[in-house]
Amino acid sequence: MQSTNLSKAIRRFSISATKCNTFAEELHKNFIPTNQFQRTLLSAGSAAISLFNPWRGDMIACLGEVTGGNAIKYMKEKMLETTEGKEILSEMPRINSQTVSFEQLANMPENTLGRVYADFMKENNITADSRMPVQFIEDPEMAYVMQRYREVHDLVHASLFMKTNMLGEVAVKWVEGIQTKLPMCISGGIWGAARLKPKHRQLYLKCYLPWAVRTGHNARFLQGIYFEKRWDQDIDEFHKEMNIVPLLKKS
Repeated sequence: MQSTNLSKAIRRFSISATKCNTFAEELHKNFIPTNQFQRTLLSAGSAAISLFNPWRGDMIACLGEVTGGNAIKYMKEKMLETTEGKEILSEMPRINSQTVSFEQLANMPENTLGRVYADFMKENNITADSRMPVQFIEDPEMAYVMQRYREVHDLVHASLFMKTNMLGEVAVKWVEGIQTKLPMCISGGIWGAARLKPKHRQLYLKCYLPWAVRTGHNARFLQGIYFEKRWDQDIDEFHKEMNIVPLLKKS
């Protein structure tokens, strides 16, 4: 009961903060109009830079937006298939330090989704404010779907027990690529794997890749999960409901 009340309190804080600054207002402020020629140049340039420097988050974000039109439409359709996904699109919740109290999540019971997420962020020195705002997608709903993808990326990492090293990133990219169809994710899985050292490449081919493919195909559509309403859910129950079989144990 106590953890349920805590989860509700966090949720109320999230809703009230979101109302102060709507997504549409943020999109209007950050939107950069482009024509087809400019988008082609952005695609080529961001792809080249991302290939040589996979840690350039701004270039990866740009690549995802200018090449992901069909995939974003597909993601939206998948979200509309479930009540949970429809609620996300209707309420447009955000995941950042203004909408989520990580201090409260860190005080939740150890095996809850919220605690797993908070611990992951702390252990990897990640802030939820690090995700780039959408800049090249004009339609608010489509832009939100892309923004949501970025903001739940760390939650996918945390809930799958995947670290932020290259091996973990490549595995998550395959799960996301299979589920979202985003070209950025698929190319990230391919080129990221090429950067693995021989020892890690063997582990990747033997364990991580087969697991990522199974998880991508078998798990529920993770972009359509209202994580914020599940903070107090036991992580093992979450895995069972999502049809996820973790490759690794929670560290």
